[in-house]
Amino acid sequence: MLGLTLALRLAERGKHVTILERADHPGGLADAWQLGPIQWDRHYHVTLASDRFTMQLLQELQLAEKVQWSQTKTGFLVDGKLYSMSNAQEFLKFPPLRLIDKIRLGWTIWHASKIRDWQKLERIPIGVWLLRHSGRRTFERIWKPLLKAKLGDAWERTNAAFIWATIQRMYAARNGGQKQEKFGYVSGGYQTFLNAMVDKLRDLNVRIACNTTVAQIRSQSGGPVQVHLADSERVTFDKVVVTSPTPARICPQLSPRERESLEKIEYIGIVCASLLLRKPLGGYYVTNITTPAPFTGIIEMSALVSPHELAGHGLVYLPKYAAQGDSIWSETDDQVQQSFLDGMRDLYPAFDADQVLEFRISRVKQVFPLPVLNYSSNVLGTTTSQPGIYLVNSSQIVNGTLNVNETIKLAESSIDEICNVNASAFEESA
Repeated sequence: MLGLTLALRLAERGKHVTILERADHPGGLADAWQLGPIQWDRHYHVTLASDRFTMQLLQELQLAEKVQWSQTKTGFLVDGKLYSMSNAQEFLKFPPLRLIDKIRLGWTIWHASKIRDWQKLERIPIGVWLLRHSGRRTFERIWKPLLKAKLGDAWERTNAAFIWATIQRMYAARNGGQKQEKFGYVSGGYQTFLNAMVDKLRDLNVRIACNTTVAQIRSQSGGPVQVHLADSERVTFDKVVVTSPTPARICPQLSPRERESLEKIEYIGIVCASLLLRKPLGGYYVTNITTPAPFTGIIEMSALVSPHELAGHGLVYLPKYAAQGDSIWSETDDQVQQSFLDGMRDLYPAFDADQVLEFRISRVKQVFPLPVLNYSSNVLGTTTSQPGIYLVNSSQIVNGTLNVNETIKLAESSIDEICNVNASAFEESA
C-alpha cells in the first residue's frame, strides 16, 4: 500500500508516475491469495475506527460502506489453558494473575495510553519499563513470553516505545462502557481495496510495471535519475522514490553516513501460515500464547469475518515473527507445516490435521525494523544526499506499529517533500 498510495498522491498532483514492482502483481504485504474455494489476504489485516488515514482513503475510493464492523474476543493461552480476556469483567477474573498483578497490569495499559511523549520511552529498555510498572510476576507470566514470541531474543534490545505503540493501537480498538474490541474488515478482503486502488491509478494514467526487478539506481550529475533493471534495461526518471526496506543495496551513491544508518537497521521478518479449516476454531480473533510454541500467536479471521465471506469455513493465520538469523528461514515449507500443525495439536488437543483443507505459507524477511534504544535518532529522512532519489519505507515508522494505516500515513506525510523541489517530478524522461 505504500507505493500505491505514493503513486496515487503524486498522480493527483499531475505527475507522470511509473511503479516498478518486482512481484507479478501490486500490493506487497496487503495482497491476497487463493485458499481452496476462497480468496483472502495473504497476511492478516484489520481496520480500526481510529484508522483515520485508511478510512479517508477508503472513503475516496467509495469503499467506506464496504467496511464491516464486529465485536471480537481475545484469548490467552497460559499454562495450557485458554482464557478469554475480552472485557473488563473477564480481565478481573483472569486466573493466572493475582488481584495486585491485575491492578498493576491495568495501570500499565492505562498509563501507556495517556503518554504522548513517546521519544522519552525510546531511551528506556522495554523490560525495565514493564518491570517498573507491571511488577515482576506480571512481567514474567505475561509480558516476557509475549515479547519473546514477537521479537525472539531481540526483545532485550528493544525500547519501551514499542510496547507504547502496541498499547496505543490496542486501546484504540476498544470502546464503549465494556471496553470491548471492535475491528473492521473490507468486504472481500484487502483485494477489494487493492483492486479499487489499481483502477484509480490507471484512471490517472499511472503505469504499473510488474515482474520488474531494480538492480541499481544512480543519480546523474545535473540530469535525471537512471534506474538499472535486472534484465540490463535502463530507464530514466526525474525523481525516484525507493520504498524497498534495503535501499543501500540498490543505491550505491548514498553517502557513508546514509549507508551506515541504513545498515544499522535490524529487520524482523515473518513466516505466516494461512489455514483454511472445515469449521471455525475457537472464536477468538487473537489468541496470545505465553507458553513456548512454534508460532507467535493465533489469529482467527473467521472470528471477525462473516461466514458467507469464507464459504462457512474457518480461516486461521499462524504468524511467526523472526529475526534474520532465526533457524525458521532455513526450514522447508513442509518442515514449517509439520511444526505448526504439531504446535496446534499441543495447544488444542482436539485439533486434527484432517480439519485443514488448505495450508499455505508466506515468507517475508523484512517486515518491520527492530526499535532499539534511541531508534528514531538514526532514521534517515525522505530526501537523500543524491539529487532526485528519495527514501520512503517502513524504517521511518517511528511512533507506531506496522499496519496499513501507518503505511498510508507515512506515504501521505512524504508527498510534500518529494514534490516541492521540482514541479515536474516523476515525469519519465525520453
